[in-house]
Amino acid sequence: MKNDTAAAQATLVWHTALQKRVVRVLITGQILGGIGMGATLSLGALLAAELSGSSAWSGMAATMSTLGAAIVAVPLARLAQARGRRVSLATGSLVAGTGAVLAIASVSVDNFVLLLLSLMMLGAGSATNLQARFAATDLASERFRARDLSIVVWSTTIGAVLGPNLFGPGETLGAALGLPAMTGAFAFSLAATVAAAFVYALGLRPDPLLTALAARPASAGIRAANGGLAILHGNVAARYAVVVIALSHATMVALMSMAPVHLRDHGATLTVVGLTISLHVAGMYALSPVFGALSDRLGRLPVILGGQLLLLVALVVAWRSDGSQGTMTLSLVFLGLGWSASVVAGSTLVSEAVEIEDRSALQGFSDLSMNAAGALGGAVAGPILALVGYSGLGLAAMALVAVVIVWSVVRLRA
Repeated sequence: MKNDTAAAQATLVWHTALQKRVVRVLITGQILGGIGMGATLSLGALLAAELSGSSAWSGMAATMSTLGAAIVAVPLARLAQARGRRVSLATGSLVAGTGAVLAIASVSVDNFVLLLLSLMMLGAGSATNLQARFAATDLASERFRARDLSIVVWSTTIGAVLGPNLFGPGETLGAALGLPAMTGAFAFSLAATVAAAFVYALGLRPDPLLTALAARPASAGIRAANGGLAILHGNVAARYAVVVIALSHATMVALMSMAPVHLRDHGATLTVVGLTISLHVAGMYALSPVFGALSDRLGRLPVILGGQLLLLVALVVAWRSDGSQGTMTLSLVFLGLGWSASVVAGSTLVSEAVEIEDRSALQGFSDLSMNAAGALGGAVAGPILALVGYSGLGLAAMALVAVVIVWSVVRLRA
């Protein structure tokens, strides 16, 4: 008995030390991945308009990137289950790097279809960044699981802020390398994603997910992972967590994607639009460690409910907005904060809703649902904006928040 206790204590100490290293590796990979995505996402919209010959196609950049992230979410999760996080995250990063190469090639040969394919492959970078947050929970203790996840989410901010500032240096580098105009930043994207792949491949040894699976008691009888839909069918907690993340993301994307158009229609300059969106992004990521700590201290459900109330405040401000920069900024900051609280706590619940052997399958399906809901929210927001304006869009999005609030209250009472 004493030997078993000592062995268990030694394993716990080793897992704790390994978890700290895993989080450091994931933070580094997230920063590099954020640079890879941030350096090219806005350029994708400009290149789509140029290669297609019409600005009407510029929105396809975000659409294809989101679609790519949705398509690879489940395959990357399956790869993680079979080969570990190390192989899965490195593979996703390399797919994104290949997308950067194809983006440069598409401009060189003036091929719009090839550009769309490249943007879809670059979306694998977003899927990889999303999976990295779950990798932070594989060995985390229940006491600090939300905190570790939120720190990895927060680290994305660094790369996302640095990335867009590489446009100018990218053009200088591109000119030196003989690359076509507006493609130099993709060289930075390629370097960042390849570096991230090496960080994951070399740093995640031993692999956190495989280590967690190996630590399962022999009596547990680890089975083949169920599919995401099969898990949702029989697991109420998993259904709730996936719906929280998907609807919160759809709400955020719908309002955020139409904000630049609404601001421009009210006379805002591009500088004002950029500043407003930057503050929104800061709201999404800057306080995620705070929401992670609150989730560990107060529980996941109270933080999700608080996040939905923040989203509701954002929608009410948008509904009553006069189109001024001040009210729009206030709305978008609350929108980012509500998204952050809901996704951090919801993602932690996804990791806790099933045993370790089914965790990757559920996480992959959650990311698929999240990206699909975001794409649908962005697609529907345009027609709603045209019909009833930005105020009507804010009012319509309240229905999504209402679903989560009611379900959260029911679960809290239960």
